[in-house]
Amino acid sequence: MVESCPAVTDLATRCLFLPDYFNHLLSGRMENEFTIASTSQLIDVHSTGWSRATLDHFHLPAQWFTPPVLSGTKLGRVTRLPALKGAQVIAVPGHDTAAAYDAMPADPAGGDLYLSSGTWSLVGFESGTPVLGPEALAARISNERTGDGRYRPLTNVIGLWLLEGTLKDFAGRPRTDAAWAALIRAAEKLPAPPVLFDVTDPAFANPPSMRSALDAQLKRRQAAPPRNLAGYTRLICASLGRGHADAMRAFERLAGRKFKRILMVGGGSRNRLLCQSTADAAGLPVVSLSLEGTAVGNIARQLIAFGAVQNLATFRAHLTQNIRQTLYRPQT
Repeated sequence: MVESCPAVTDLATRCLFLPDYFNHLLSGRMENEFTIASTSQLIDVHSTGWSRATLDHFHLPAQWFTPPVLSGTKLGRVTRLPALKGAQVIAVPGHDTAAAYDAMPADPAGGDLYLSSGTWSLVGFESGTPVLGPEALAARISNERTGDGRYRPLTNVIGLWLLEGTLKDFAGRPRTDAAWAALIRAAEKLPAPPVLFDVTDPAFANPPSMRSALDAQLKRRQAAPPRNLAGYTRLICASLGRGHADAMRAFERLAGRKFKRILMVGGGSRNRLLCQSTADAAGLPVVSLSLEGTAVGNIARQLIAFGAVQNLATFRAHLTQNIRQTLYRPQT
């Protein structure tokens, strides 16, 4: 950016990410919140500060940035909106996934793998140390950060994007909750597919026809394509389940840990077939949570900042007692 537009160094004095800018509009303070800063890849992986080597490499002026503040930092009172005069501004997790992680009713002893399932499947866990090295790089693992300064090793598995794209090639796609439920029931009645999709295939990123892309992979592997939408749904859910399990085993190998269960949120957590497929492939129980994770995690950090809740572990303990959960046990 600086090389293509040198004048920017004369025009700009600070770099604020979008959540930081909203905090600035409310409080008048210019601070970089830690979780959103960690998505920039400008944070030193071994500390909570900026990587000077990275800033220098990209020719970014160090004075544009101040030491990141952790989630829960009080920024002061609202100064510019009369309707909110006197309200306290809290630097909550600026990154939506970091906020959703805070809302996970996780076991304090660890052992939980987190899965945010929607168009994409974000698979990860909380850790006191990053997951680094050539294998981690090859596995596309990022070390985003939690609001309290720890790590969120994370990888992205293609998610229900496969099904969303396939639906475009079917005139009778479901458009109501009842129709969706009927499709899942029909898919559940079908036998386990003998061949699964390789969900890491880059051909699935944005093809003109998802159905054609799926069929092409099956053809290369000498497998017949499904006959109808229920067949595609069955095959896609089973393949995504294996993709989630593969990501879990990669984390276990690289981080030297064993997971005991999978906590699943997002739109995909409402899909019984996908939850069960994930439990079967991983050989672990899957807990589907009825939870607006990002909003709840945002609230959690505010309550902790005000002293209404002692800490995140306490918040999660209360949440566990008041949230609807569905358990899927491995069946194969």
